[in-house]
Amino acid sequence: MAVDKNMNVLIVDDYKTMLRIIKNLLKQLGFNNVDEATDGAMALDMLDKREYGLIISDWNMEPMSGLDLLKSVRASNDNHTNVPFIMITAESKTENVIAAKEAGVNNYIVKPFNAETLKNKMASVLGDF
Repeated sequence: MAVDKNMNVLIVDDYKTMLRIIKNLLKQLGFNNVDEATDGAMALDMLDKREYGLIISDWNMEPMSGLDLLKSVRASNDNHTNVPFIMITAESKTENVIAAKEAGVNNYIVKPFNAETLKNKMASVLGDF
């Protein structure tokens, strides 16, 4: 099945520059329906209002971290429980990767990264595009 590049993608990061970088990388890959949230609580609010085909979230955010967002998404009883979720972080500690996997993350990207890394990680959870 082909990946729908018109699907809605939600990117979550408390650092505006990082949001812009991820959005530009997604655009390069052909994904133009991208919404931005600056923290986990804002992302949850947006998830209640719209359907997303992918969530890409930073780990380190206040007041709600990416890991807390992931846990909330996976624990919810609505239609976004199974949305593919990619965590982005500067931390490559094994215990962080394990914690994210246990919480239900689909893939994990360590900063810094480029468009090719993002594409590969997205393809691993969505299928080739």
